Amino acid sequence: MQDWLAAQAYATPEGIALIAEGEHWTYRTLHQRVGQLAGALHRQGVRPGDLVGTLLPNSAAYVFLTHALARLKAVLIPLNTRLTAAELGYQLRATNAQYLIFAESYREISTGLGDLVTLCALDDLMRMDAVPIMEGTVDLDALQAIVFTSGTTGYPKGASITFGNQFWSALGSAYRIGTLPDDRWLCCLPLFHIGGLAILMRCCLYGTAVVLQNGFEVEAVTTAIRQHQVSLISLVPTMVYRMLKQPEAASALSQVRLVLIGGAATSADLLERCAALKIKASPTYGLSEACSQVVTMLPEEARRKPNSVGKPLLFSRVEIVDQNDQPVPPNTYGEVVVSGKTIMAGYYDDLQATDRVLREGKLHTGDIGYLDEDGDLFLVQRRSDLIVSGGENVYPAEVEGALCAHPAVEAACVVGIPDPEWGQRVGALVVLKPDADLSEADLLGFARQRLAGYKQPRVLHFVPALPMTASGKIQRRLAAEWLKDHAHDQG
Repeated sequence: MQDWLAAQAYATPEGIALIAEGEHWTYRTLHQRVGQLAGALHRQGVRPGDLVGTLLPNSAAYVFLTHALARLKAVLIPLNTRLTAAELGYQLRATNAQYLIFAESYREISTGLGDLVTLCALDDLMRMDAVPIMEGTVDLDALQAIVFTSGTTGYPKGASITFGNQFWSALGSAYRIGTLPDDRWLCCLPLFHIGGLAILMRCCLYGTAVVLQNGFEVEAVTTAIRQHQVSLISLVPTMVYRMLKQPEAASALSQVRLVLIGGAATSADLLERCAALKIKASPTYGLSEACSQVVTMLPEEARRKPNSVGKPLLFSRVEIVDQNDQPVPPNTYGEVVVSGKTIMAGYYDDLQATDRVLREGKLHTGDIGYLDEDGDLFLVQRRSDLIVSGGENVYPAEVEGALCAHPAVEAACVVGIPDPEWGQRVGALVVLKPDADLSEADLLGFARQRLAGYKQPRVLHFVPALPMTASGKIQRRLAAEWLKDHAHDQG
């Protein structure tokens, strides 16, 4: 198959491909910039199959790099810019990455990782004199990216995403939400998330435009919607709530033909508020392991069934199974199992973890839900103990490990506390060792050195003992209820 970007540059050379940082790139000019960067990467030594980590904010240059690596058949490993050096080092070692391409703002933390990978500053690559590489091919079975994703236990795992996963995901999305020649999809989700990365791939396949922003700010998004005639936007519920608080932002959002809301549960209250303001909200459910979108409900359907996320996209199938992996009747709770052409190739270099979730080609998500008589999916619980805060996934086990690393801590239990804006906040109950002298503030300071900001406990209390079952297991439900009742103590 021909290089997707080169094909679009041939088909619609003057069509707008990218709007970012106050500039526009047509498919012709984007193709040229990508060719130049691909040549620089090749001169630097990047070859087909090489694993290339990136530590970059959303930017036009990041878009160039994503397409350039695809052209070279190198594998993108988009790293979360909010992680600590220890967390980044773990992910680079887990993939045996050969390169790390970084932005100047991340030079210091990248330099500390220089013993693991060859370091390349993106600015230097952009200035490098090299012979452009203007053509490439796409093998749908080849890896496009390794996207680190969260689970309920242990450490993040790298979902192996193929070009085929991206291709079929783009087609399935287009069949559900439609695609118009003048569509402009605003992406304020980070490109290190599958949701942001998928937008880049889809728009390239559709021949439509990406309006890229470096993070979410209400005023910036509002301005972009107005200035660039944005027709599609992907947000998490927290972002929508923030926009609804400002009349001008809510008015701008009502002009978008579809507001895709994912990353966390979309409440009936949020859908009602959107409908009242004539905002066309579309709840979605997806996973990194399924290359983003799996299920999407269109606005008119969402108003009829406000607690559902709808039916699977074309090329995807959703089943609900019991503990013996047997299908259950409609309206019966069970595990959500997804199959189809968008399912990852597996967790990179982790056969044991892959075998736990991929069985006979079906992805066992660990999420609990049910299908009604119409085949619409209702989610009851996301990934058991997983905490989803502002669209970011947080491992309780990882946070507990960081807290228990303090010599004064005997035990810890981390759970999610419901929050109307963020979906959930991270809460922690901590048991100190006998005669230990440690303040809550000091323990939070200790954790800040080991965990990214979004993983930090927002509510933390010392308790004499954790709630336990007779068999010695922590009763997380009771811990969550206690923390919810005492959340106001620390806000």
